[in-house]
Amino acid sequence: MTSHLYAISVDAREPLRLARFWAGLLGREVVDDPYEGVALRPDGDADLRLRFLPTEVPKAGQNRIHFDLTSASPDAQRGTVARAIELGGRHVDIGQGAEEGHVVLADREGNEFCVIEAGNRFLAGCGSVGAVNCDGTQAVGYFWSAALGWPLVWDQDQETAVQSPRGGPKVTWSGPPLMPRHGRDRVHLDLAPPADGDREAEIDRLLSLGAARVGAGRHTADDVVLADPDGNEFCLLTPR
Repeated sequence: MTSHLYAISVDAREPLRLARFWAGLLGREVVDDPYEGVALRPDGDADLRLRFLPTEVPKAGQNRIHFDLTSASPDAQRGTVARAIELGGRHVDIGQGAEEGHVVLADREGNEFCVIEAGNRFLAGCGSVGAVNCDGTQAVGYFWSAALGWPLVWDQDQETAVQSPRGGPKVTWSGPPLMPRHGRDRVHLDLAPPADGDREAEIDRLLSLGAARVGAGRHTADDVVLADPDGNEFCLLTPR
């Protein structure tokens, strides 16, 4: 059976502190994660789990995955920005133009995210985290559509996006040119087979789709670390 997207995981020097930032920003509850970190409880079946996992490696360069937060109104956008600043976030410049409607911020450990302006039709109905915005080619969007069994909801000008049939956040890939790498990505996707699934069979399926096996033990000895066709690492966890 196809694995499900269990979580978006963020490497953190102080996982609990960073989890509290995002809990306050998104209005979610911090819960223990059974795999060495902390997590935010999903709001519903279609919402992604966010995990914060310990690392000693400092952040270097701009992340290649970030969150796009939605806004119901201009006042709501301003409120989200103000709340992020109060929680310890800051404004950052990644080359965005002054005329653009979204606001680019960074959390307490410098991870970039965007607060999207009200009226964005592409993210309508996706929830507070409207998108997991990834750097990647059109081919890698096709890979993830097949890997997750999620339909493509956007495929234009080499930009792609997929979304769970249950709704929730979209996962998007921005197309070329690709951003430079600055060591191991701090934000990555975690997949898990269903509780009664066969992980070795799922590894074989993902390899047949174009993944490469990288190794094991990104965060625990049980992790299987793979890479998608663009070389982005992701973890296949034990069935759950």
